[in-house]
Amino acid sequence: MTRLFGTDGVRGLANGETLTASLALDLAVSAARVLADAGQFEGHRPFAVIGRDPRISGHFLEAAVAAGLASAGVDVVDLGVIPTPGIAYLTAELGADLGVVITASHNPMPDNGIKFLARGGHKLDDVVEDAIESRLGAPFDHPTGASVGRISFRSTAVHEYADHLATTLGPDSGPSSLSGLTVVLDCAQGAASLAGPRAFEALGATVIAINNTPRGDDINDSCGSTHPEQLQKAVLEHGADAGFAFDGDADRCLAVDASGNLVDGDQIMAVLALALRDAGRLPSSTLVTTVMSNLGLRQAMSAAGIELRTTGVGDRYVLEEMRAGGYSLGGEQSGHVIMSDHATTGDGILTALHVASRMMTTGESLASLASVVTRFPQVLVNVPSVDKSRCDDPELLAAVAAEEAALGETGRILLRPSGTEPLVRVMVEAPTVDHATTVAERLAGVVRDRLAL
Repeated sequence: MTRLFGTDGVRGLANGETLTASLALDLAVSAARVLADAGQFEGHRPFAVIGRDPRISGHFLEAAVAAGLASAGVDVVDLGVIPTPGIAYLTAELGADLGVVITASHNPMPDNGIKFLARGGHKLDDVVEDAIESRLGAPFDHPTGASVGRISFRSTAVHEYADHLATTLGPDSGPSSLSGLTVVLDCAQGAASLAGPRAFEALGATVIAINNTPRGDDINDSCGSTHPEQLQKAVLEHGADAGFAFDGDADRCLAVDASGNLVDGDQIMAVLALALRDAGRLPSSTLVTTVMSNLGLRQAMSAAGIELRTTGVGDRYVLEEMRAGGYSLGGEQSGHVIMSDHATTGDGILTALHVASRMMTTGESLASLASVVTRFPQVLVNVPSVDKSRCDDPELLAAVAAEEAALGETGRILLRPSGTEPLVRVMVEAPTVDHATTVAERLAGVVRDRLAL
């Protein structure tokens, strides 16, 4: 049977076959009972915080989760529309026993998702998620009378979160920290629409906000970090110093320099790693990235004396490595950047603020800061309808080794089976796009021949 929880909670088509109001209610009840049985609520009246992005289906899913928690005796504080990292922050700040996020992040509007956060704002361990899933629909003693949960609304939540972000630049941060800087913020018609502009304006920046009037049916629609074209155009039109694009729940960020050039997550991590190193706040001079990060990032960090620790694809693996090693910075090429001194999860607005702060403290443009990374052309070829379990085929591995030897220090190859589809991904980096394409297609042919179903 397929596991209900994926790498980022339970996600799917809202009100489709799986992600229904009844499932949301049952998940909430089960989560409450599992945590109660583990003794987490012992000695006090439990309470949870819950928030969402603005997509339409979030209304009924949030209501169902709140109802389920309250029916299990948990008080619920509804935070309203707020970025995912804002829910994580307030889970910790308010001392909640549980946080619940209703979002499908960068996915299209019809999708949605439910994910749970433990005390302190951290993602639940797999073993707890499995326990929640195993208890779905199980009978329990329903509290009655004064023992049922109360549901209240915290109207100041998004302001509290935005104001917190403005303090993360340091003890001397204030209304003039970003004064003189003009930025465009693409809020993706999502959860950053209020918090993003508020945080930047609190620090003195001049803000041009776009895609910041969400209707609920337009989240991530040709905008935000998955479609940065609007931001690139707006930065040029307004003569801005930089632009930042968030996704629907604002846990990731991409940037655009004053010339309209895209600055990806690898370049952003390089900018922040150097800033933290200079401030003495980069433990073990180490940055944590995934295998998808560009070879140019590795070369840039090596030249700066910064070690790269590499994980599998997915922010959860980055976070696990960071927590295990006590590292302060990690992330993905997609713009999901984790700054553990200030957050327990990726935070797009936090990331943007610290990039902007680096521009101010150094006096350098974003283009200049990002130029530390020379990106190698990267080509990705998906090979469908193959047996992805046989990627250790000796002839395939020999072909990869031969291509790697030919590339030497001028390129890189990554062969990766898809986690959700019957296909294998062939990624090649090389000095030119043509070279990378040639190698990728050649290896894709070997995959088709050797792993045919």
